[in-house]
Amino acid sequence: MQHPTQIDDSLIAPTQPNIELPANLRAEQKTHKGTCMFCGEPLQHVFADLGATPLSNAYIKPEDLSNMEPFYPLRAYVCDKCLLVQLEEFETPENIFSDYAYFSSYSDTLLQHAREWADTAVERFHLDGNSLVVEIACNDGYLLKNFIAKHIPVHGVEPAANVAEAARKLDIPVTVDFFGEQTATRMAQQGLMADLMTANNVVAHIPDINDFIEGFRILLKPEGVATFEFHHVLQLMKNRAFDTIYHEHFCYHSLSTFSKILEAHGLEVFDVEELSTHGGSLRVFAHHRGCKAHPVSQRVAKLLDKERAFGLQDLDTYTRFAGLIQDVKLDVLSYLIDAKKQGKQIVGYGAPAKGNTLLNYFGIGPDILSYTVDRSPHKQGRYLPGTRIPIYAPEKLRETQPDIVAILAWNLVDEIVQQVGYIREWGGKFITLTPEIREVNGDRS
Repeated sequence: MQHPTQIDDSLIAPTQPNIELPANLRAEQKTHKGTCMFCGEPLQHVFADLGATPLSNAYIKPEDLSNMEPFYPLRAYVCDKCLLVQLEEFETPENIFSDYAYFSSYSDTLLQHAREWADTAVERFHLDGNSLVVEIACNDGYLLKNFIAKHIPVHGVEPAANVAEAARKLDIPVTVDFFGEQTATRMAQQGLMADLMTANNVVAHIPDINDFIEGFRILLKPEGVATFEFHHVLQLMKNRAFDTIYHEHFCYHSLSTFSKILEAHGLEVFDVEELSTHGGSLRVFAHHRGCKAHPVSQRVAKLLDKERAFGLQDLDTYTRFAGLIQDVKLDVLSYLIDAKKQGKQIVGYGAPAKGNTLLNYFGIGPDILSYTVDRSPHKQGRYLPGTRIPIYAPEKLRETQPDIVAILAWNLVDEIVQQVGYIREWGGKFITLTPEIREVNGDRS
């Protein structure tokens, strides 16, 4: 389908409503650290202090092993006004994401998740050849290719040029840029108004959340639907998944806080789903305020009640979290040290950002974890940031026959155990390290 180059004024989203934000908020966000990225309040309360770490996706090339790495404080705060959990911005998104090592298509689990979501969206929102699906942070095209297979026009936005090139090879048109108000305005002027806008596992990566959500208001058709998937801060706290905190993640959302952000930009939640991905995620559905095309689901109120019962409206719930993760560290180190004293060889599976947070916070290097393996060739042959643990292809497991494989990419545990279950041939076993040491049999038990 050819989209018009001139925008139809009737498709332009409603005028932005008055929002309850300081007039100079965006300027403050770019020049001041220590203030809430959403409401501008000073950040005073620590949610988790994980010491100092390098950027979690800054994998080291062999020729750079003798070079210094920059380390930054990894400290998450909670805003006492809006209760948004967030990190200070020490490095710009341009330096983090312009050349990126993460390619979604190397996970069978995520590929299946994307296929199922595309099937659901097409049926639920009656998408066809006259529709347009826009994905923000489209990565290597792992999701949009499913809409193309159904002859539905798509457009991706992806800041990492190397990853966007992989999507373009699938005939997916991609705008290489960071998404926000300016990008959305430019796309709208090109006629790329969206029937469905989707952003999976990206809102955490946005330091200027107001600019980002404003882009959705601009680019979404009057009766269009925006969906967002992100790790639920309730599940992060419940499962003590502190390793999902790293510099590339600027914020961690509940439905309550995310709804406030959407409302500030003229959007409202009409449905929500709880997902198992990434240890417990939300899929939030939103449309323009006042849109009658999609009735509000009872699941919204039920989940808000669940968050309230957990204590997500209580500041003390957040400030207690820091103490919980210290117990995890002590237990894990005790287990691994004992295993090494017994002469066990311990290796890792996966080179995810979450694993780098865990290893750096625990102080685990190649003296304890000999190496790790990963399916992505973009990581193989490099070293983990900070710990300098080498990354190999999974075939390395057969070569060295380790006693213990610590699954660092615990969100893909079943997939990993299925792929390399052969380690049991020599008596090897799988473990996960958070929220406690646990032996894995492949069925999450």
